[in-house]
Amino acid sequence: MNKACDVLVVGAGPVGLTLANLLGQQGVDVLVVEREHELIDYPRAVGIDDEALRVMQTAGLVDEVLPHTIPDQKIYMINGDRMILAEVNPTTREFGWPRRNGFVQPLVDRVLLAGLDRFPNAAVRFGAEVVDLSEDADGVLATLANGETVRARYVVAAEGGSSPTRKRLGISFEGETRPTDGIVIDVANDPIGTPHAVFGGDPARSYASIALPHGIRRWEFTLFEDEGEADVEDDAFVFGLLAPHVHDPSELDIIRRRVYRHHARVAGRFRHGRIFLAGDAAHVMPVVGGQGWNSGIRDAFNLGWKLAAVVKGLAADGLLDTYETERLGHVTQMVAVSLQMAKEMTDHDPQKAAERDRIAAGRTPEEREAQKRQAFKPQPKFDRGVVVHTPLPVSKSLPDRDVPRLAGTIFPQPTATDADGVEMLLDDATGQGWRILTWNNDPTAFLSAPRRAALDRLGARLVQVVPKAQLPWARKQATAGITVVGDLGGESGLQAWFDARPVGAVVLRPDHVIAAECLAQELDDVLARVLEAARAA
Repeated sequence: MNKACDVLVVGAGPVGLTLANLLGQQGVDVLVVEREHELIDYPRAVGIDDEALRVMQTAGLVDEVLPHTIPDQKIYMINGDRMILAEVNPTTREFGWPRRNGFVQPLVDRVLLAGLDRFPNAAVRFGAEVVDLSEDADGVLATLANGETVRARYVVAAEGGSSPTRKRLGISFEGETRPTDGIVIDVANDPIGTPHAVFGGDPARSYASIALPHGIRRWEFTLFEDEGEADVEDDAFVFGLLAPHVHDPSELDIIRRRVYRHHARVAGRFRHGRIFLAGDAAHVMPVVGGQGWNSGIRDAFNLGWKLAAVVKGLAADGLLDTYETERLGHVTQMVAVSLQMAKEMTDHDPQKAAERDRIAAGRTPEEREAQKRQAFKPQPKFDRGVVVHTPLPVSKSLPDRDVPRLAGTIFPQPTATDADGVEMLLDDATGQGWRILTWNNDPTAFLSAPRRAALDRLGARLVQVVPKAQLPWARKQATAGITVVGDLGGESGLQAWFDARPVGAVVLRPDHVIAAECLAQELDDVLARVLEAARAA
């Protein structure tokens, strides 16, 4: 196989497959190569969040993913005496989906792999190991173990935490590896049968017990320094771990048992010329936070639309620099939070555990509610990159309120309607890609001819949001090319969002991030700045 493609993705894990689906949608010629001969069949991640489900929605695969999830899965963090230290149960639908969901990763990986069959410009090759990458001014030449080559304009390495590509490029991977390993035990015919997850911060031996879809139960136990692979293969040892949890461990239908290591590391760079790192190749974190898989999906979403824009000639190569600019800071925060959670729940020092319990018992109702909402989870917020920060407008038509600016954050996804009044999630009503949303206004009234032409090149959608009651009138009066969306009202509706903000127009990127917000009259000038930040051609 001596082949040429636009983007070569190294690694057919969830990050590489998600990226390939997003590129395939955009008509980019993408090839995924995987050194293994089939998808990994053992579960690794067990939690998928609302941001990742929105990515699956964008990729057109969410309906196939949902059957392998447990929506709104509650977590109880308890101590050695089973006292509840914290309850995590966010019920928000801010981004259109449950914030916490249990899932079976191998089945979702299969959905992602099958999704590529939709695109004649996307392909996967298993049993293909990349052994060398040689870059020049026009692209990258990848050499496979069998001597064949692939010529690509860009390469994305998503081949896991031990990434040969990262090592080959000499990119640092700073952080720490915890001194003790863990064991994962997956059991069919769940003997517990409850839907929630429990994280046990027992100083005698920390553990997790997690309900998964399709009757699977996951247990994870911390191993001590004198325990390892040989113990994991010993039934007596494994049954001893499980004995405090079930009546008779010997009757369990154990699917698999595996040893894993706790890492907390971030690559020094996410870009090296035409080569990018994504997912575990760029960052790894302890499993307690449940954000390793989701962070990799965020990488794919951020990088995907930018690669597509550059490959299709819609943006200059400099746009790709913003991938690291935007993702590095947020994922560093996520690693730190996950590491802190891991230390709190897996520390076997009885005195430290007692201090943790004392602090938990003294939390105020407000602090407990914040934990329940998962307020400890850092939300992406970009200060730099493809984002334009505008000052608060000064107008006597606006109340003087000290409200945070939301450029660089993810725009919410309430239920809305299309122009015919059919209810659906906002992204389905507007369509995907670049979007300009204006409240109750025709956005074309505020856009110059050059700006309209630039938006047309990007395939951007101009969206007029009106109260549902106005739909019959707005639909008849709408300018050609305008997408009319009906707002359903209520606290989570779009009118409520605009009510709380001193803005009447929002520019949304293809990854649903707010590129800019402004008054309607400022839209043309602000959009010009956004297009400049996006290196639009």
